[in-house]
Amino acid sequence: MKDVKNILTVNFGGIGDEILFLPVIRSLKLKYPNAKITLCLEPRSRSIIDLCNGIDNIITVDIKSHNKYFELLKFYFKALFGKYDIVISSGANKFIPLLLFFMGIKERIGYDCGGFTSKLLTKAIPLNKKQYAGKMYHDLVAEITGMEYENPIISVEKSEETKDMVLIHPGVSKMSIRKNIIKSYGSRKWAELVEMLMQQGEKVAIVGGPDDDDCIKEILGYLKEKDCSNLYNFYGKTKNLNDLAKLMNGCKVVICCDSAPLHIAIALNVKTIALFGPTDEKKLVPEKTNVKVITNNCECRPCLWDKRVKNCDNSVCLDISNKKILSLI
Repeated sequence: MKDVKNILTVNFGGIGDEILFLPVIRSLKLKYPNAKITLCLEPRSRSIIDLCNGIDNIITVDIKSHNKYFELLKFYFKALFGKYDIVISSGANKFIPLLLFFMGIKERIGYDCGGFTSKLLTKAIPLNKKQYAGKMYHDLVAEITGMEYENPIISVEKSEETKDMVLIHPGVSKMSIRKNIIKSYGSRKWAELVEMLMQQGEKVAIVGGPDDDDCIKEILGYLKEKDCSNLYNFYGKTKNLNDLAKLMNGCKVVICCDSAPLHIAIALNVKTIALFGPTDEKKLVPEKTNVKVITNNCECRPCLWDKRVKNCDNSVCLDISNKKILSLI
Protein backbone atom coordinates (compact mmCIF):
# COMPACT_ATOMS: atom_id res chain seq x y z
CA MET A 1 0.00 0.00 0.00
CA LYS A 2 1.49 3.34 -1.06
CA ASP A 3 -0.76 6.02 0.40
CA VAL A 4 -0.91 5.00 4.06
CA LYS A 5 -1.95 7.83 6.37
CA ASN A 6 -3.28 6.12 9.50
CA ILE A 7 -2.26 2.82 11.06
CA LEU A 8 -4.01 1.14 13.98
CA THR A 9 -2.06 -1.34 16.11
CA VAL A 10 -3.68 -3.47 18.79
CA ASN A 11 -1.70 -5.10 21.58
CA PHE A 12 -3.32 -5.93 24.91
CA GLY A 13 -1.17 -6.79 27.93
CA GLY A 14 1.14 -5.24 30.50
CA ILE A 15 4.02 -2.81 30.07
CA GLY A 16 6.37 -5.69 29.26
CA ASP A 17 4.13 -6.75 26.37
CA GLU A 18 4.11 -3.20 25.00
CA ILE A 19 7.92 -2.99 25.11
CA LEU A 20 8.12 -6.31 23.28
CA PHE A 21 5.78 -4.79 20.68
CA LEU A 22 8.04 -1.77 20.03
CA PRO A 23 9.88 -3.42 17.08
CA VAL A 24 6.50 -3.54 15.30
CA ILE A 25 6.03 0.21 15.82
CA ARG A 26 9.58 0.91 14.69
CA SER A 27 9.30 -1.07 11.43
CA LEU A 28 5.95 0.52 10.59
CA LYS A 29 7.39 3.99 11.20
CA LEU A 30 10.37 3.28 8.98
CA LYS A 31 8.18 1.90 6.19
CA TYR A 32 5.49 4.60 6.48
CA PRO A 33 7.29 7.66 7.91
CA ASN A 34 4.38 10.04 7.21
CA ALA A 35 1.69 7.81 8.70
CA LYS A 36 0.19 8.38 12.14
CA ILE A 37 0.34 5.30 14.34
CA THR A 38 -2.31 4.64 16.98
CA LEU A 39 -1.77 1.96 19.62
CA CYS A 40 -4.78 0.34 21.28
CA LEU A 41 -3.83 -1.10 24.67
CA GLU A 42 -4.98 -1.63 28.25
CA PRO A 43 -5.16 1.41 30.59
CA ARG A 44 -2.46 -0.07 32.87
CA SER A 45 0.04 0.13 30.00
CA ARG A 46 -0.65 3.60 28.63
CA SER A 47 2.63 4.96 30.04
CA ILE A 48 4.49 3.16 27.23
CA ILE A 49 4.02 6.39 25.29
CA ASP A 50 6.66 7.93 27.61
CA LEU A 51 9.26 5.56 26.13
CA CYS A 52 8.36 5.59 22.44
CA ASN A 53 8.13 8.63 20.20
CA GLY A 54 6.82 6.48 17.34
CA ILE A 55 3.34 6.29 18.88
CA ASP A 56 1.18 9.24 17.84
CA ASN A 57 -2.06 8.34 19.62
CA ILE A 58 -3.36 5.75 22.05
CA ILE A 59 -6.77 4.17 22.61
CA THR A 60 -7.33 2.44 25.94
CA VAL A 61 -9.61 -0.58 26.25
CA ASP A 62 -10.04 -2.19 29.67
CA ILE A 63 -10.63 -5.72 28.42
CA LYS A 64 -10.22 -7.18 31.92
CA SER A 65 -13.01 -5.10 33.47
CA HIS A 66 -16.54 -6.32 34.16
CA ASN A 67 -17.68 -4.04 31.32
CA LYS A 68 -15.27 -5.46 28.75
CA TYR A 69 -17.95 -5.81 26.06
CA PHE A 70 -18.92 -2.16 26.50
CA GLU A 71 -15.22 -1.27 26.31
CA LEU A 72 -14.85 -3.25 23.08
CA LEU A 73 -17.94 -1.53 21.69
CA LYS A 74 -16.37 1.89 22.38
CA PHE A 75 -13.18 0.70 20.73
CA TYR A 76 -15.15 -0.48 17.71
CA PHE A 77 -16.70 2.95 17.11
CA LYS A 78 -13.40 4.78 17.67
CA ALA A 79 -11.74 2.52 15.11
CA LEU A 80 -14.70 2.76 12.75
CA PHE A 81 -14.41 6.54 12.51
CA GLY A 82 -10.60 6.65 12.70
CA LYS A 83 -10.18 6.24 8.93
CA TYR A 84 -7.38 3.69 9.35
CA ASP A 85 -5.70 2.23 6.29
CA ILE A 86 -4.09 -0.72 8.09
CA VAL A 87 -4.75 -2.52 11.36
CA ILE A 88 -2.16 -4.81 12.98
CA SER A 89 -3.48 -6.94 15.84
CA SER A 90 -1.52 -9.29 18.08
CA GLY A 91 -4.64 -10.85 19.58
CA ALA A 92 -4.84 -14.65 19.33
CA ASN A 93 -8.54 -14.71 20.19
CA LYS A 94 -10.74 -15.88 17.30
CA PHE A 95 -13.16 -13.02 18.06
CA ILE A 96 -10.55 -10.39 17.09
CA PRO A 97 -10.60 -10.99 13.27
CA LEU A 98 -14.41 -10.69 13.36
CA LEU A 99 -14.18 -7.35 15.15
CA LEU A 100 -11.53 -6.06 12.74
CA PHE A 101 -13.61 -7.12 9.73
CA PHE A 102 -16.62 -5.07 10.79
CA MET A 103 -14.43 -2.01 11.41
CA GLY A 104 -14.17 -1.68 7.64
CA ILE A 105 -10.38 -1.26 7.62
CA LYS A 106 -9.04 -2.24 4.19
CA GLU A 107 -5.83 -4.02 5.27
CA ARG A 108 -6.31 -6.31 8.31
CA ILE A 109 -3.32 -8.25 9.64
CA GLY A 110 -3.38 -10.66 12.57
CA TYR A 111 -2.43 -14.16 13.63
CA ASP A 112 -3.88 -17.23 11.98
CA CYS A 113 -5.95 -18.67 14.81
CA GLY A 114 -7.63 -21.30 12.65
CA GLY A 115 -11.25 -21.59 11.67
CA PHE A 116 -13.29 -19.31 9.43
CA THR A 117 -12.43 -16.11 11.34
CA SER A 118 -8.87 -16.09 9.97
CA LYS A 119 -10.41 -15.73 6.49
CA LEU A 120 -11.72 -12.34 7.62
CA LEU A 121 -8.13 -11.09 7.73
CA THR A 122 -6.39 -9.88 4.58
CA LYS A 123 -3.16 -11.41 5.95
CA ALA A 124 -3.26 -14.24 8.50
CA ILE A 125 0.23 -14.68 9.92
CA PRO A 126 1.34 -18.02 11.43
CA LEU A 127 1.68 -17.73 15.22
CA ASN A 128 5.08 -19.04 16.32
CA LYS A 129 5.28 -18.97 20.12
CA LYS A 130 8.54 -20.93 20.23
CA GLN A 131 10.75 -17.86 19.85
CA TYR A 132 11.56 -14.56 21.53
CA ALA A 133 8.25 -12.75 22.03
CA GLY A 134 9.50 -9.55 20.41
CA LYS A 135 10.29 -11.47 17.23
CA MET A 136 6.93 -13.25 17.44
CA TYR A 137 5.16 -9.87 17.38
CA HIS A 138 7.37 -8.60 14.57
CA ASP A 139 6.32 -11.52 12.37
CA LEU A 140 3.06 -9.59 11.93
CA VAL A 141 4.75 -6.81 9.94
CA ALA A 142 7.86 -8.47 8.50
CA GLU A 143 6.23 -9.06 5.11
CA ILE A 144 4.47 -5.71 4.60
CA THR A 145 7.42 -3.60 5.81
CA GLY A 146 10.29 -5.72 4.48
CA MET A 147 12.20 -4.78 7.65
CA GLU A 148 14.55 -7.13 9.47
CA TYR A 149 13.76 -7.73 13.14
CA GLU A 150 15.69 -5.70 15.72
CA ASN A 151 15.40 -5.90 19.49
CA PRO A 152 13.32 -3.27 21.31
CA ILE A 153 15.15 0.04 21.59
CA ILE A 154 14.59 2.82 24.13
CA SER A 155 16.67 6.00 24.13
CA VAL A 156 16.75 8.06 27.34
CA GLU A 157 19.32 10.13 29.21
CA LYS A 158 21.55 8.56 31.85
CA SER A 159 20.81 9.60 35.42
CA GLU A 160 23.80 10.65 37.50
CA GLU A 161 21.87 9.72 40.66
CA THR A 162 22.49 5.99 40.20
CA LYS A 163 26.02 6.16 38.81
CA ASP A 164 28.13 3.16 39.96
CA MET A 165 25.13 1.70 41.83
CA VAL A 166 23.60 -1.76 41.72
CA LEU A 167 19.96 -1.06 40.95
CA ILE A 168 17.39 -3.55 42.25
CA HIS A 169 13.79 -3.74 41.10
CA PRO A 170 12.32 -6.52 43.26
CA GLY A 171 8.63 -6.53 42.40
CA VAL A 172 6.13 -7.86 39.90
CA SER A 173 2.67 -6.57 39.04
CA LYS A 174 -0.14 -6.99 41.55
CA MET A 175 -2.24 -8.50 38.77
CA SER A 176 0.30 -11.32 38.51
CA ILE A 177 0.21 -11.87 42.26
CA ARG A 178 -3.62 -11.95 42.29
CA LYS A 179 -3.50 -14.64 39.60
CA ASN A 180 -0.90 -16.61 41.61
CA ILE A 181 1.71 -16.01 38.95
CA ILE A 182 4.75 -15.59 41.19
CA LYS A 183 8.01 -14.65 39.47
CA SER A 184 9.94 -13.01 42.32
CA TYR A 185 11.84 -14.98 44.97
CA GLY A 186 10.51 -13.10 48.01
CA SER A 187 11.17 -9.99 50.11
CA ARG A 188 13.41 -11.73 52.65
CA LYS A 189 15.83 -13.00 50.00
CA TRP A 190 15.89 -9.58 48.34
CA ALA A 191 16.78 -8.05 51.72
CA GLU A 192 19.56 -10.64 52.18
CA LEU A 193 20.91 -9.78 48.73
CA VAL A 194 20.89 -6.04 49.50
CA GLU A 195 22.77 -6.66 52.75
CA MET A 196 25.36 -8.88 51.05
CA LEU A 197 25.92 -6.27 48.34
CA MET A 198 26.43 -3.51 50.90
CA GLN A 199 28.87 -5.71 52.83
CA GLN A 200 30.89 -5.97 49.62
CA GLY A 201 31.02 -2.18 49.45
CA GLU A 202 28.42 -1.79 46.73
CA LYS A 203 26.02 1.14 46.63
CA VAL A 204 22.50 -0.21 46.17
CA ALA A 205 19.55 1.63 44.64
CA ILE A 206 16.10 0.16 45.17
CA VAL A 207 13.30 1.21 42.82
CA GLY A 208 9.67 0.37 42.24
CA GLY A 209 6.24 1.61 41.31
CA PRO A 210 2.87 1.55 43.10
CA ASP A 211 2.54 -2.24 42.63
CA ASP A 212 5.79 -2.76 44.55
CA ASP A 213 4.74 -0.90 47.70
CA ASP A 214 4.26 -3.97 49.95
CA CYS A 215 7.38 -5.71 48.65
CA ILE A 216 9.67 -2.72 49.25
CA LYS A 217 8.21 -2.03 52.69
CA GLU A 218 8.94 -5.64 53.66
CA ILE A 219 12.51 -5.41 52.35
CA LEU A 220 13.16 -2.20 54.29
CA GLY A 221 11.59 -3.79 57.37
CA TYR A 222 14.07 -6.68 57.25
CA LEU A 223 16.92 -4.19 56.93
CA LYS A 224 15.87 -1.73 59.65
CA GLU A 225 18.49 -3.01 62.14
CA LYS A 226 21.27 -3.09 59.54
CA ASP A 227 23.79 -0.47 58.44
CA CYS A 228 22.05 0.96 55.36
CA SER A 229 24.36 3.89 54.68
CA ASN A 230 24.94 2.49 51.18
CA LEU A 231 21.23 1.95 50.44
CA TYR A 232 19.43 4.53 48.31
CA ASN A 233 15.66 4.28 48.22
CA PHE A 234 14.16 5.66 45.00
CA TYR A 235 10.72 4.17 45.60
CA GLY A 236 8.02 6.76 44.87
CA LYS A 237 10.48 9.16 43.26
CA THR A 238 9.87 8.00 39.70
CA LYS A 239 6.81 9.70 38.24
CA ASN A 240 6.70 7.67 35.03
CA LEU A 241 8.50 4.99 33.02
CA ASN A 242 10.86 7.56 31.56
CA ASP A 243 12.12 8.44 35.07
CA LEU A 244 12.64 4.76 35.85
CA ALA A 245 14.46 4.17 32.56
CA LYS A 246 16.85 7.06 33.28
CA LEU A 247 17.77 5.57 36.67
CA MET A 248 18.31 2.16 35.08
CA ASN A 249 20.36 3.62 32.24
CA GLY A 250 22.78 5.32 34.63
CA CYS A 251 23.53 2.44 36.99
CA LYS A 252 26.29 -0.17 37.14
CA VAL A 253 24.00 -3.18 36.80
CA VAL A 254 20.27 -3.92 37.09
CA ILE A 255 18.98 -6.90 39.09
CA CYS A 256 15.34 -7.85 38.56
CA CYS A 257 13.02 -10.77 37.92
CA ASP A 258 10.81 -11.49 34.91
CA SER A 259 8.88 -8.21 34.90
CA ALA A 260 8.43 -5.01 32.92
CA PRO A 261 11.76 -3.52 34.16
CA LEU A 262 13.58 -6.49 32.60
CA HIS A 263 12.19 -5.53 29.19
CA ILE A 264 13.11 -1.88 29.78
CA ALA A 265 16.66 -2.99 30.62
CA ILE A 266 16.82 -5.07 27.42
CA ALA A 267 15.62 -2.10 25.36
CA LEU A 268 18.23 0.14 27.04
CA ASN A 269 20.93 -2.53 26.51
CA VAL A 270 22.19 -2.09 30.08
CA LYS A 271 23.97 -4.80 32.07
CA THR A 272 21.31 -6.86 33.78
CA ILE A 273 21.01 -9.93 35.99
CA ALA A 274 17.57 -11.47 35.55
CA LEU A 275 16.06 -14.02 37.94
CA PHE A 276 13.82 -16.55 36.21
CA GLY A 277 11.56 -19.05 37.93
CA PRO A 278 8.59 -20.69 36.18
CA THR A 279 8.73 -18.66 32.95
CA ASP A 280 10.85 -19.41 29.88
CA GLU A 281 13.81 -17.04 29.48
CA LYS A 282 14.27 -18.13 25.85
CA LYS A 283 10.96 -16.49 24.98
CA LEU A 284 11.57 -13.35 27.04
CA VAL A 285 15.28 -12.59 26.67
CA PRO A 286 16.79 -12.18 23.17
CA GLU A 287 20.02 -13.92 22.26
CA LYS A 288 22.16 -10.81 21.71
CA THR A 289 21.81 -8.80 24.89
CA ASN A 290 23.56 -7.66 28.06
CA VAL A 291 21.31 -9.84 30.23
CA LYS A 292 22.67 -12.69 32.31
CA VAL A 293 19.91 -15.08 33.32
CA ILE A 294 19.98 -16.94 36.64
CA THR A 295 17.73 -19.93 37.29
CA ASN A 296 17.43 -22.80 39.69
CA ASN A 297 17.91 -25.59 37.19
CA CYS A 298 15.17 -27.86 38.43
CA GLU A 299 13.83 -30.33 35.88
CA CYS A 300 10.24 -29.05 35.95
CA ARG A 301 10.97 -25.53 34.75
CA PRO A 302 9.98 -23.67 32.68
CA CYS A 303 6.32 -24.55 33.15
CA LEU A 304 4.28 -21.35 33.19
CA TRP A 305 2.03 -20.90 30.12
CA ASP A 306 3.20 -24.11 28.42
CA LYS A 307 2.08 -26.52 31.15
CA ARG A 308 0.12 -24.42 33.65
CA VAL A 309 -1.45 -20.96 34.07
CA LYS A 310 -0.31 -20.35 37.67
CA ASN A 311 2.50 -21.37 39.99
CA CYS A 312 2.65 -24.82 41.50
CA ASP A 313 2.49 -25.19 45.31
CA ASN A 314 6.25 -25.67 45.73
CA SER A 315 7.81 -23.14 43.31
CA VAL A 316 11.24 -24.69 43.85
CA CYS A 317 12.32 -22.92 40.66
CA LEU A 318 12.48 -19.69 42.66
CA ASP A 319 14.99 -21.07 45.15
CA ILE A 320 17.81 -19.03 43.62
CA SER A 321 21.16 -18.57 45.37
CA ASN A 322 22.20 -15.02 46.29
CA LYS A 323 25.84 -16.12 46.16
CA LYS A 324 25.30 -17.03 42.52
CA ILE A 325 23.91 -13.54 41.87
CA LEU A 326 26.88 -11.89 43.61
CA SER A 327 29.32 -13.90 41.51
CA LEU A 328 27.98 -12.25 38.35
CA ILE A 329 28.36 -8.63 39.47
